[in-house]
Amino acid sequence: MSVPYGMMRGVTGRLMLLDTASLYFRAYFGVPDSVRAPDGSPVNAVRGLLDFIDRLVKDHRPDALVACMDADWRPEWRVELIPSYKAHRVAEEREVGPDEEEVPDTLSPQVPVIEAVLDALGIARVGVAGYEADDVIGTFTARAKGPVDIVTGDRDLYQLVDDERGVRVLYPLKGVGTLQLTDESWLREKYGVDGGGYADLALLRGDPSDGLPGVPGIGEKTAAKLLAEFGDVAGIMAAVDDPKARLTASQRKRLDESRPYVAVAPKVVRVAQDVPLPDVDTTLPRTPRDPAGLDELAARWGLGGSLQRLLVTLGA
Repeated sequence: MSVPYGMMRGVTGRLMLLDTASLYFRAYFGVPDSVRAPDGSPVNAVRGLLDFIDRLVKDHRPDALVACMDADWRPEWRVELIPSYKAHRVAEEREVGPDEEEVPDTLSPQVPVIEAVLDALGIARVGVAGYEADDVIGTFTARAKGPVDIVTGDRDLYQLVDDERGVRVLYPLKGVGTLQLTDESWLREKYGVDGGGYADLALLRGDPSDGLPGVPGIGEKTAAKLLAEFGDVAGIMAAVDDPKARLTASQRKRLDESRPYVAVAPKVVRVAQDVPLPDVDTTLPRTPRDPAGLDELAARWGLGGSLQRLLVTLGA
């Protein structure tokens, strides 16, 4: 069931939002593929993700937890605005539904296993058709009543950092045992912007990993200086039309030539905060939702110590 504004039953304290694909990709590349199920299938991403969740819950003790999913990793509404958006990561174009993303051959079969294990554990798993996990995270964050920890290896989500609301990004540096706790003071020191300004910085600078061209000749440092001077992208573009504004001739020219891109890029770069979330209980489970199903999954896929450690942590 979907409700217009989404509901988050059980959220009374700290909410932890997992950028699930970001984490299982890291688990896949960080755990040897010699970690296999009894039938020989690799389960390194599955077990690695369970170990990540175990460590995150132990270290940060969230009251609520949501595994946010990419129901559509390259939404058409973003591609229509900027056709190059993630185009280099398309493995196969499809006439109906999302294009197929380029994913390692031995990772793809592990994703349904991950989903089944999360469901059997009772960890809320949310993906919404037509939206990326980032958008799901953005919407949960916007509607949260308490502090929020966003766990992601994607710097795009720095735009949600908000000290006043207690929203921070936990960025894995090595596994999830070593996390960069990203708050506004860290962002200002590193990039010269706060959370709200990060999306404008990324828009101007561009991001090759997402196929975002940016404004030619405007790198990260220049973008930060322009934002410090003019406040936001709208202020910068207003300065282009003001002959008294302190812009170099080349900056003025490049920004002026980039008007078509700058006009549409904000909707692409900024995460959505109005996703129709399902009615879901996000409370951190203490016991499995489906114990028999979980036992079956554990035996079939050889989840061993990774699952047992997480079960102990959840029950603690």
